[in-house]
Amino acid sequence: MLSAALQSDLSAVVEGVNMMWVLTVTFLIFFMHAGFAMLEAGQVRSKNVANQLTKNLLTWSVGVIVFFLVGAAISTIVGGATGGGSYSVVGAFTDLYSPAADSAGVWVDWLFGAVFAMTAATIVSGAVAGRARLRAYVGYTILLAAVIYPVVVGFTWGGGFLDALGFYDFAGGVIVHAMGGIAGLTAAWIIGPRVNRFNDDGSVNVIPGHSMTFAVLGTLILAFGWYGFNVGTSASPLALAESGEVVLGSFETVGRVALVTTLGMAAGAIGAAAVATYKTGKVDTLYVANGLLAGLVGVTSVTDVIVWPGALVIGLLAGAQLPIVFEFVEKRLHIDDVCAVFPVHGSAGILGALAYPFFATSVWGGGASFVSVAIPQVVGVVVIAFWTFAATALVFGAFRAAGQARVSHEHEIEGLDSSEHGVDTYPEFGRPDDAGARVDGGMIRPDGGVVRRGTDAAAGNTAAETDSGTDAETEL
Repeated sequence: MLSAALQSDLSAVVEGVNMMWVLTVTFLIFFMHAGFAMLEAGQVRSKNVANQLTKNLLTWSVGVIVFFLVGAAISTIVGGATGGGSYSVVGAFTDLYSPAADSAGVWVDWLFGAVFAMTAATIVSGAVAGRARLRAYVGYTILLAAVIYPVVVGFTWGGGFLDALGFYDFAGGVIVHAMGGIAGLTAAWIIGPRVNRFNDDGSVNVIPGHSMTFAVLGTLILAFGWYGFNVGTSASPLALAESGEVVLGSFETVGRVALVTTLGMAAGAIGAAAVATYKTGKVDTLYVANGLLAGLVGVTSVTDVIVWPGALVIGLLAGAQLPIVFEFVEKRLHIDDVCAVFPVHGSAGILGALAYPFFATSVWGGGASFVSVAIPQVVGVVVIAFWTFAATALVFGAFRAAGQARVSHEHEIEGLDSSEHGVDTYPEFGRPDDAGARVDGGMIRPDGGVVRRGTDAAAGNTAAETDSGTDAETEL
């Protein structure tokens, strides 16, 4: 009887398999939070590891509830209001809270959207690591999940005016990653740099992360999850033909998406390594790792609609710009972006979206003009960047005005693990960054910078030199 029922209603089989596919790639994208946690924990001092891990845990726990209760409906309302479509304010909420009996995929679709929203939210934590007050970060996460990110989704994937204009972002290179990178840079600017990050003369002190191993492990976990991000978005496994037969879904795009994703990440690592080597004479491991991620971000907007050589070019450029943009943010803007979230997610995502017209399949043989493809991309990037900057500046500006944006000087020196959570991540090794701990021939300051000690034998004097990033110490 069951066999006969399945054969008579193949649409149910197709829908069931496709929903299982969406859930599977959703779980894969969720696992990217483990990658973010390891990547960020590796790039902060040991005295701040627990704080960074807690922020990642709370980003998901708080943000996903807020997105369910408020954010998803807001994106529907904004999409209808700005795109000219029909919508119901009450229905946007009730259709999610209590979907109709024949709407089996509503909660599946919501969860797929939620993991994208939480990816955008968790990016911000890496930029403000080491000095942001936990309550300020969580407060911003609530507003990002409820309003800031949903408005961007409403403008675009929700059918809003940018979608009507023709702005294209396949899997969130701008909507998720550039938005998160811009938000992180804005928050880091308003909160201010870590103690002793910059000297009075504008020179930069390096504050190295505590674990290269964690950072690289996090990078590879993120790269693995990215296949869910891109390839998982690209197709449904099955489709029902007009003849009533079950056929493969839109798998003609899957190969292109998988190839472009892979080439983009590989080229990104090479591009960052090449520029770092040119600038310093050394292959900086964190530049390579973050370059791989920048390459992924660069192709994420357009991975299904570009010719494959475009993946190599966009990936190389996204990786190559990483050391340049990071140095500009650090040494020119004097913004302390701890985990390089803007060059990895922000500028790389913008680059990929703006490069789309040069490699679009619709332009190369599809009959579309370069200008018709380029204009929507430029407008979309400008609108999303302006909204994200303005909203983030307003929120963190309010926290700063209330004296709640960052921890006290004493707590920052002590470390956020102790001051915010009452724990020590590595208790068996003693207090983190104890005065007098020897690092590479120098003494590590309580804030993580390295003070070089050299003895002048002739004068019998001791000279101290602060590491400013000109040696082999990594800057990320």
